[in-house]
Amino acid sequence: MNAVRRLIVIVLFAGVDLLDVTGPPEVFSLARRETDEAAGYDVVLAAETMDPVTTAAGVRILPDTTFEALSTKSIDTLVVPGSVEVDSRRRVRPLTDPAVVRRVRQLAGRTRRITSVCVGAHILAAAGLLDGKRATTHWSTAQQLAADHPAVEVDADPIFIRAGDVWTGAGISACLDLSLALIADDLGEAVALRVARQLVMYLKRPGGQSQFSVPLAQVSTTRRIEDLRHHIMRSIGEPLTVADLAARAHVSDRQLTRIFKTELGMTPYAYVESVRVEMARNQLESTDATLERVASTCGFGTVDTLVRAFRRRLDTTPTEYRQRFRTVPG
Repeated sequence: MNAVRRLIVIVLFAGVDLLDVTGPPEVFSLARRETDEAAGYDVVLAAETMDPVTTAAGVRILPDTTFEALSTKSIDTLVVPGSVEVDSRRRVRPLTDPAVVRRVRQLAGRTRRITSVCVGAHILAAAGLLDGKRATTHWSTAQQLAADHPAVEVDADPIFIRAGDVWTGAGISACLDLSLALIADDLGEAVALRVARQLVMYLKRPGGQSQFSVPLAQVSTTRRIEDLRHHIMRSIGEPLTVADLAARAHVSDRQLTRIFKTELGMTPYAYVESVRVEMARNQLESTDATLERVASTCGFGTVDTLVRAFRRRLDTTPTEYRQRFRTVPG
């Protein structure tokens, strides 16, 4: 029986982010090592010409082939990395060179599966490949993606999203998670697990896992809310009702909710739950505590409540999360 070879084409262009380009080939090469050498992936870097391409990091990369040479090839997976430019006011703008967009649109017509890494989603969107689809990108450019392409359902939180045969990945290092997910889809979870172990990645982060954690993601400008946030962190095992928090801040329940929505973009209840989930994640990763103990110390009260919160916020269960990210000996 003939072994299946999958042609992976990674798009190169001037100023492309280096890790976006080099990360996926490393993962795919490990998949080949963990399986039959005659099967797996053929990864090529494609550019407009065979001249060296200078990346955003200043490192020059030699293409393996040109876009024109691929005109008769059947491509399994097209990987579109991204790039940004930063102006004098440190505002970030994704690069979407019309020539690159045109080439991506052409290659997509001969491709089984299309993927983007980080802000490469802006190139896919400009090519019309994300219309009517849910997609993610780096959190810093998600609002711009949504504004520029209203036909795209932008979700800035997940690490990667699959929408049929189109996959989009989040921030730069998420290219590793996305590549592992592609391998699992092609070769099965067992192979992906072996590759993840080689990468020291404690299996794979679920695609729905947030790009960032709650304490780092939320920044408040009001001293009163900042004090409440510290109080919540210190008292996470206590009930922490809206009424209790409002009384501590010397405002009404309604006013507290309005302030939280303005400052943190969520209700007090949602914020408390998100912090509890974050605390539970840390315990599941680094301790041997039982689920009952985690639920109690993090303020969930019961394991059922803990499980529901994990499903709602991370699209996984506490047990599955611990299996993926446990950093202490079992």
